[in-house]
Amino acid sequence: MTSSSCRFLFKNGLIPNLAENPSVTTLLESHQGAYTTTRTHNDGSLLLFWERHMSRLSNSLRILLNSNPELLFNSETCRVPLSLVSTKPTMLDSLVQSLVNDSMRKALPFVLKQRRSGGEFAITCLVSGNVDRLEENLSTAFDVYVHVGSYVPPLFGIHENAARLAVVGRGRRVANAKYSDWVRQRKQLEKLRPPSVNELLLSNNGDQILEGCLTNLFVVCRKDVNDDYQKASQRENESTVSIELQTAPLRDGVLPGVVRQVILDTCSRNKISVREIAPSWSERDMWSEAFITNSLRLLQHVEVIQAPSSWESVEAQTWRDVTWEEKLFEHAPGRITALIQKEIMKMTSTEGYPVALFND
Repeated sequence: MTSSSCRFLFKNGLIPNLAENPSVTTLLESHQGAYTTTRTHNDGSLLLFWERHMSRLSNSLRILLNSNPELLFNSETCRVPLSLVSTKPTMLDSLVQSLVNDSMRKALPFVLKQRRSGGEFAITCLVSGNVDRLEENLSTAFDVYVHVGSYVPPLFGIHENAARLAVVGRGRRVANAKYSDWVRQRKQLEKLRPPSVNELLLSNNGDQILEGCLTNLFVVCRKDVNDDYQKASQRENESTVSIELQTAPLRDGVLPGVVRQVILDTCSRNKISVREIAPSWSERDMWSEAFITNSLRLLQHVEVIQAPSSWESVEAQTWRDVTWEEKLFEHAPGRITALIQKEIMKMTSTEGYPVALFND
């Protein structure tokens, strides 16, 4: 979680007014644009999967420019110049990298000097269109906001840190881009959040589960309905051929999460079967494990998932008006979840970007 006593907002690299320390939610609600969030590792010395985040940020910006400029420029009537829309992907990637890195070179050294003790930071980079400078040139068409706040990573495997999920709403539009307006849109789903739930899941039909509001979802599904999961888990040399990992494909309308792709790469190297298919609530008896991922939590095991017994009830006024069904994972975190978590933690160092490289 972030702390209001140690958070800073930089705009285009300018040192912030220390009297103003808005939350990252306030930032995203106030400015339209493409953004990405990551965090540090190893006592603030490494940025996790930084190059992957920059690639995804550029891609999100390109998608919004071409299909939904109103989600980038905060104007329903703005007309994006053809020269901007037709910018070569490599040129846009280079621009985003240059603009963000310039801000980071000013932000991170300043923040590190301000902190009083060690610990990690959550870092959000937002690229917002500036409609007043839209006609000038490519480099002035965007403002870059860098938000840095203290962050305490949750410990993996602890019962209190388990994810408790509820299926409550329909999938996002422009799901293949990460954009700030989604923060405002997802507030409409909060009325259906049961008190114990700490993440909301999205589905277009109440059966195929797409993703979370803040996370990607993975379930470990048994291939054989007669397989006893508990006994199989106790066999040390148990092969993974009897299970497959399921997660919704990008074509179904889910965010291409950075850690989602890291998981897919990890499973490929470790010969863990993966099928990109939306997990089906009607087949939940075959689920033996589940976990969610994002760049702050990395991987968080799931204790319980609940869904409305009738999909029509998602139009209800509050969660109290919904009759819920539950899927409980009694042995969480499971064997496959723990294996993937171990591999992910190895990658935090191999794909960690040294914060020292941002020093002037």
